Amino acid sequence: MIPSVQQCFDLMAKYEMLENIKAHSIMVERIASLMARGLQEAGESLSLDLVTAGALMHDIAKTQSLKTRENHSAKGSEICLQNSLDELAEIVAEHVVLKSFSKDGPVLEKEIVYYADKRVNHDKIVSLEERLAYLIKQYGNGDETLIRRMGKNFDLCKQVESKLFSKLRFAPEDVAGMIRT
Repeated sequence: MIPSVQQCFDLMAKYEMLENIKAHSIMVERIASLMARGLQEAGESLSLDLVTAGALMHDIAKTQSLKTRENHSAKGSEICLQNSLDELAEIVAEHVVLKSFSKDGPVLEKEIVYYADKRVNHDKIVSLEERLAYLIKQYGNGDETLIRRMGKNFDLCKQVESKLFSKLRFAPEDVAGMIRT
């Protein structure tokens, strides 16, 4: 089942999502939906409902994971499955790191949510470079192995960006101006 927007907000309440994480999720959804609509117009076969719900739910486990230190994307995927949201489980599981990516394959909903998440720092739209710098400062802890992994993940994200925007009528730097805040 793909949950409605209201059902997503009900689940955010059920799992006691912090307001700042909710604000982040809403902004990720706005970017993801903008891109999904543009990609549909370009002929891509996508579910806007799946993109919307995936973006709203991508951090469903973040609040509890801040306390438990468990992987929030894996826990979020579990939460989706527990709530019969099987269609969302993969999107939530892969919003931090895509497990598979084909630059020549069809655009997938999980790629849009993955990318949109990387463009939002708290609830502000930023470039990929700004987001990476923030994540390294916030979570890198001087761990060179972790920082290298983060850099590789953002290299992949740049490939996703290239794939998505090769089909869109606007550029990555146009996104912020297209979202009313």
